[in-house]
Amino acid sequence: MSTPPPIEIAFCITDLDPGGAERALVQLVTRLDRNRFRPHVICLSSAGELVGTLQAADIPVTCLNVRRCWDVTVIWRLARHLRRLRPVLLQTFLFHANFAGRIAAWWSRVPHVVSGIRVAEQRRNSYLLLDRLTDWMVEQHVCVSQAVREHSITTGRLSAGKLCVIPNGVDFERFASAAPLDLRQWNVDPDDQVWVTVGRLDTQKGPWDLLKTVQQLRTKHLRLKLLWAGQGPLQTEMQQWIDSHQLQDVIQLIGWQDNIPGLLKAAQGFVLCSHWEGMPNVVLEAQAAGLPVISTNVAGVAEIIEDDQTGWIVNADEEFSARWDAVLQDPVAAAHIAAAGQQRVREHFSWATMAQCYMDLYAELLKKDR
Repeated sequence: MSTPPPIEIAFCITDLDPGGAERALVQLVTRLDRNRFRPHVICLSSAGELVGTLQAADIPVTCLNVRRCWDVTVIWRLARHLRRLRPVLLQTFLFHANFAGRIAAWWSRVPHVVSGIRVAEQRRNSYLLLDRLTDWMVEQHVCVSQAVREHSITTGRLSAGKLCVIPNGVDFERFASAAPLDLRQWNVDPDDQVWVTVGRLDTQKGPWDLLKTVQQLRTKHLRLKLLWAGQGPLQTEMQQWIDSHQLQDVIQLIGWQDNIPGLLKAAQGFVLCSHWEGMPNVVLEAQAAGLPVISTNVAGVAEIIEDDQTGWIVNADEEFSARWDAVLQDPVAAAHIAAAGQQRVREHFSWATMAQCYMDLYAELLKKDR
């Protein structure tokens, strides 16, 4: 009996610049069983850094080079590619790809459409409305955390029966075994208490809360320094605030960094001050690197961190400052909790497990075609 050919699956994402959702897609696609599935990735924007990673894994990538978020011609162009590829299933990631992908798949008569909901969106209610209006085009929504699923039901008002949860993973050894980055390039001394955050310089990440907290703690912890890795629309405004408060040696915006594992391994701790998330990969990465982690209580974090056991979850600016102060004063207890967090990530969050869950979902959906 001959072996059936691999099933064609298309993956569509808004862009392929390094980010949590983009890296998750790369991990998923590169871990698919190629005897069962033949993937093709379509990116709505121009080629990003992760395109090379996919191509090195012999995965074809098409970039549609859209320059504006609401360029509706992308739907027609995407539909044209789907008609040419004729996938049995389309998996989309991120809002713009979700929205364009659903309509293009409907035009192209793709039998199965699965969308990826990566964040409990708080900023744009129009996103939730458009999700709801096009829900009928989707067979299954994959939420990155239980909190995102609940948000999608209660706030997004999507059908609960269509919503499942597949958590993120992390490449544990890559972060646990990374060589520490040399921080002297940012004028860091060996006795400095260096904490790191990673993410876009954007309102979502709570930049003003974090900067003001560091300013407050610095009066008591004279060796505390914060390195913020990332880029974004608030970069100029944030740098002006840092300069105006003469905190240039305390808070440094170090831009996008290729070696995040090395940066984390060189630090003493990690903070996340976000106002909303889905399941922040960077928390998993920081814990895998063995760092104590303090995070605001945003979607997905409570599914990663057990408060006061494997990290700390805080609810308000005052509590954030007080908790960080306590952690800085007790490095022995912080190291103990960091070790517990590292062990939990090792045991419960892997990319291999995530990929297997997606493959199981696809197999279940494709059973309907038999």
